[in-house]
Amino acid sequence: MTGEPRPAPQYGEYATPEEQQEIIRRSGGAPVSPLAPTPEPVATPTASGSAVPDAAAPTRRRDRFITVALLAYGLFTVVTTIPQLIDYSSFADMWLQMAGIDASFTATAEGRAWGTAAALIFAAGWIASALLSWWAIVRGALSWWIPLAGAVVTFTLVSLCLSVPLLSDPAVMEGVLRAG
Repeated sequence: MTGEPRPAPQYGEYATPEEQQEIIRRSGGAPVSPLAPTPEPVATPTASGSAVPDAAAPTRRRDRFITVALLAYGLFTVVTTIPQLIDYSSFADMWLQMAGIDASFTATAEGRAWGTAAALIFAAGWIASALLSWWAIVRGALSWWIPLAGAVVTFTLVSLCLSVPLLSDPAVMEGVLRAG
């Protein structure tokens, strides 16, 4: 110990949070939360005087770019595929021809209903992916995976809708059995 007296506290250094709140209240100031807010990360100046940007900024920009690119590709896919799904008979005949199955799709009424359902699911899946992606971007969370996950879920549901009329058409099933 040096023998020097300890300096007197200044500006309420040793006051409890309750005492500080009481003094602030009496002085007419707004009460302050006893928990200090965590500061946002900021750029730090380097020796040359230029600021180093926050490391998360390029990642978030890249994430947003990838998310928007995936959503744009998805929108293009949805817009160009919906007319084909609504005209399910032509879609099914083209699919059978490409698969090398010598058959013609005959369940046109059922195909129209399932094709329309698939088109609605396709559009709803893209809209849900876009909204969830926007929400994640606004929150500052990673969002690139949302359009991919949305596409997987949507394509699975659409594929199931497209399979039902094909597998329930006796002419198609006969052509599949002959080809196999």
